[in-house]
Formats: sequence, structure tokens, C-alpha cells
Amino acid sequence: MHGAHGPVGVVTGTLGQTDLHAFAQEVDQFLSRTLPRPEVGVGSRADESDVIEVHGLERRPEPDAAAAVVAAAAWQALRFDADLGWITGPRRYGGRELPPEFERLYVERESAYDVPDVTPLNVGIKMLSAAILGHGSEHLRRTVLPALHRGDLIGCQLFSEPDAGSDLSAVRSSATLREGTWELVGEKVWTSKAQFSDLGLCIARTAAAEDPHVGLTMFLVDMHAPGVEVRPLRQMNGHASFNHVVLDGVRVPDTYRLGDVGEGWAVVRTTLMSERAGVGKGAKDPAGHALDRMLELVPRLGLVDDSLVRQELADLYGRVRIAELTSQRSQAAPGPAGSINKLFRSRNLQRASTVAGKMLGPRVVASGGVDAMWTDFILCAPGVRLGGGTDEIQLNVLAERVLGLPRDPRILEERS
Repeated sequence: MHGAHGPVGVVTGTLGQTDLHAFAQEVDQFLSRTLPRPEVGVGSRADESDVIEVHGLERRPEPDAAAAVVAAAAWQALRFDADLGWITGPRRYGGRELPPEFERLYVERESAYDVPDVTPLNVGIKMLSAAILGHGSEHLRRTVLPALHRGDLIGCQLFSEPDAGSDLSAVRSSATLREGTWELVGEKVWTSKAQFSDLGLCIARTAAAEDPHVGLTMFLVDMHAPGVEVRPLRQMNGHASFNHVVLDGVRVPDTYRLGDVGEGWAVVRTTLMSERAGVGKGAKDPAGHALDRMLELVPRLGLVDDSLVRQELADLYGRVRIAELTSQRSQAAPGPAGSINKLFRSRNLQRASTVAGKMLGPRVVASGGVDAMWTDFILCAPGVRLGGGTDEIQLNVLAERVLGLPRDPRILEERS
């Protein structure tokens, strides 16, 4: 932990332009002494080892994925120890307690450097953190939150189940209280980074109820505990970013319960809002990175004079800019509006993959080398429309919570 958490060179209290300027100087000093700048004039030409990241769906062999987690944790520790690891978080839990514009400034400054990708830590420092901060005990907040934001603990999310589809209230995993300790039994699926995780955020049923959203309870599960089995799930791009997790009599102390017994759905909603905001957050739309690479493809494929390709790329550029500007506008007011960002960006990635496929044609399946990167991108992009809630779920959220339209009728099935 980093001591008094006092910002260096930044006046606390009433925050103004001077404070932001001083913070920028502090950030620049930290980055310049810690990281190398990219070489000026060197383009990002793709080679066979390049990866276009699609929200955690990656084409890394297992050893490379493990190395990426180690690098992410090491960089996060450096940021945290410099008081830059959780800029907007509460000071008493290891944060800096500064407004969102300070975090945006840091992200902008850091983007000028070659930094390790901290995506492997996102579930812990975003979703688990939001759940613990909103519903955890003071003990969990003081012990777990700093460890998550320093990268000392890697987190995963144990929500989806094999037979529940996209209905998180249909979970069948159960938790039974025995002498102050909960015993968890069940299965979870599509769990990102479970093979590297130390802590899992797990929703389980603790009581039968007519309303499926009642009788659920949230727990923090030690992923190294007896009874936890992680089985990799092979994706259609040949790699395993997700896992099937089996919970066979896993013991969880009641002190690692989040929220009241039977009130786990409130924790689910807090977590999903954070997840959707995380998918839609950032100055640059992820489809924008793909667009940059697609522009490199144009001369290589002899498409400079193809008016249809130019039209497709111009349309994608406009959509990417709309998503970026919408994200910047909504960051100051988190909430259901995060679904707008998530919807924009997932659809933009899908559109980018479609345009890339049109440009490459048969090369997508008949060529290797550089083009293999695009094959992986096209195979992975549809998954973004599922993670963090499907497009249909996002549209329902916007209709009901933003526009105030009547809720769809919910059919409550009988449960034994």
C-alpha cells in the first residue's frame, strides 16, 4: 500500500484548473521516468504476432496469456504505488479521490507510451471493486479493494450458468449455511481469466422464491479453495479465453458475503452497470483501433480507388467518432446511460469485422500470416454483443430506465 495517499504537487480541497495542470505534470514525470516512449515516425505495421484486442477475446497461447497477466499486475502495482492506480477511488481504500476528469487526463497521457495491457485486471478493478464498494463490509473494503487495485489479487465473475442463458436470475447454483460457513454447489460458464484468478464474484440461490430475483445472495469465492475446478473452453478461433467453473462443496465464510442474504440481485445490478460502463469506456472506440489497421490494408489490397470501400470506411469512421464523443459526454454521469456506450461499441466492432471481411474476401480463410489476425478478429467480434448483457438487454435498459417506457411483462416460472 502506498501510505498517506496524498497527491504530490496537487492542491486538495477546491479543485480548479491549476490542480489539473499540476496533476498533469505529476503524471508526465511518473510516465517519463517509468516507460519508454514509442519511436517517432515508426508506424504500427502488422505482423504475424500482432493482436487486435476485442474486449478480452484474444488469440494468445496459454503461456503468452499468463505472461500478459503478470505484466499487467506489475504495471498496475507501479501505478498504485505512485498514487495513480485508482484515481477516482475513495482515499481510505487506496484511491486518490479525484474527479473523473483527472482519470481521463491520466489515460490520455498514458496513451503516448508503450504500456502493458491491464485488460486482464479489468474484472477485478471494475466489476468486483464496484460490488465490494457498494455492498461489502468495511473489513472487505479495507483489505480487498487495495489488493485488487494494486494487482495483488486477480478477479473473475461467476454469474452465467450452462442452463440459464442470458437470464442471470435463473441461476441454479446453491449456497447453504452450515455453522456460519456457506457451502456452494453449482456450475458457472464463460468465466474470463478464471484460470489466473484469486477471487471470484459468485451469485448463488440461498432460498426458493416465486420471483426469481429474490432469494439470491452474492459471495466472494477463493478460486484456490478446495472444490473449485476450472475447465478451459475452446473458442472458434482456437484459443481459450473463457472457462467452465465447477463449484463442488466450496466453503465460503459468511464474512465474504456481499449484501444481505437473499438480496444478491441488488449486487448483480451494481456489478452489471459497472461492466457495461467498462465496455463502453475510453477515449477511443475499440473499433477505432481496427479502423486504423483497416486503413493500412487498403493499399496492400489494391483498394485505394474502390469507391465502395471508401464509403464503408467513411461510414465506420463516423460511427466510431459518435461512439467516442458519446462516451466522453456520459462519463460524468455514470448509470444506465452506460448501456448506450456499450451498444454503440459492440455494434461498431461487429460492423468493423463485416467491413474487414468484405475487404479481404477469400483471404480471410485462404491466407495466413498477417491475414490470420483478421480471421481472429472477425471470429471474436460477435462475442462483444453478448458480454456484459446482449444488445437486446441494453435496449430494454435504455427503454425502461432512460426513456421511462413501460416494462416488458415478466413471466415468473415456478421453481421447486
